[in-house]
Amino acid sequence: MPLSLTVRTERWPIAGSFTIARGAKTEAAIVVAEISDGRATGRGECVPYARYGETVESVTAAIEAIRSALNDRAGLQRAMPAGAARNALDCAFWDLEAKAAGKAAHELAGLPRPKPLVTAYTISLGTPEAMADATRKAASRKLLKVKLGGQGDPDRIRAVRNAAPNSELIVDANEAWRADDLADNLAACADVGVTLVEQPLPADNDAALASIARPIPVCADESVHDRASLAKLVGKYDAVNIKLDKTGGLTEALAMEREAERLGFSLMVGCMVATSLAMAPAVLLAQRARVVDLDGPLLLARDREHGLHYEDSLVYPATVALWG
Repeated sequence: MPLSLTVRTERWPIAGSFTIARGAKTEAAIVVAEISDGRATGRGECVPYARYGETVESVTAAIEAIRSALNDRAGLQRAMPAGAARNALDCAFWDLEAKAAGKAAHELAGLPRPKPLVTAYTISLGTPEAMADATRKAASRKLLKVKLGGQGDPDRIRAVRNAAPNSELIVDANEAWRADDLADNLAACADVGVTLVEQPLPADNDAALASIARPIPVCADESVHDRASLAKLVGKYDAVNIKLDKTGGLTEALAMEREAERLGFSLMVGCMVATSLAMAPAVLLAQRARVVDLDGPLLLARDREHGLHYEDSLVYPATVALWG
C-alpha cells in the first residue's frame, strides 16, 4: 500500500517568554508530519529555524513537495537537504518503522536501551537582576544553560553564579560576542566556573577562536550543521552541538555523532523550543553526549499528551505512546 502523508502546523504557548541574543518569542511554531502505511502511523516534529531562513510556510511547502516521491527513509536522505523539513519526515519514518516492526526505535538503530539523562534548563537573556531572579527559582537543578547577549555579559554570568552556587553552568552567546571582547568574556565565564561556551562568535566570523587560548571548551552551534560541516571546525571548537533540525533528522545525526567523535570533538545534543515529540528521538542521540540540552517542553506552558517525563534534572526516554 502506498504511503500517505499528513502535514500540519501547531502553535504552543511558551511559559512567559524565551529570550536570546536574536530576540524574544512567546510561542513555539512547529510543523508535524505523519506518515502512514495503512496499518501504522509515524510522527515527527520540527521547528523551522529562522536563523537559516526557514519559516512554517517554507518547511510545510518543502514537505508537501516531496509527497509523491516519499518512499523510505534512505531515499529521503538523497531527496532532501538537511534542515527542519527533512527532520520531521525522517523522525516520522523512524516512528513508523518501529511501530511496523513491533520494536523500539533504539533497537532498529542498533543502540542500547536509552537511560534517563541530566538535561540543562535554560535561563533566558535579561538584565543581571532578572536573570538572577530566574536562576534562584531553578537553582536546585544540576545543569543550567545561560543565554548571554553581548554588552554586560560578565555581570550577567556573575549574577547567575551567585544565584546558583552549586549548579553546573554552560553558556550560550548565540553569536553575540566579537573578537575584541572574546577573551574578556571567556575569562569572566572561566572565573565563575562555567564548563562550556556555545557559539560565542558569528558563524561566518569565528576565525579568532583558532588563535586564542581557550580557557574553557567552546562548542559550535550555528557553525555546525551535518557531517559535511565538521572538518572546517577542527582547531576552532572543542565540541559540537548536534540538533535534529539542523542535521535533518535522526539518521544523519547518528552518523554525524560518530564522525564528530572520530575528529576529536566532545558532544552536546540540543533542541529548539518544542514539544516532547521533537525531544524523543534526540534522547536516543543524547545517550553518548557530554552535555544534554533537551528542556524544550519545560519552557512551554503545556506539553502534548504522553509527553516525556521530567523529574528534577532528569529527562526520561519516550514511551511508545509518544514516539519510537
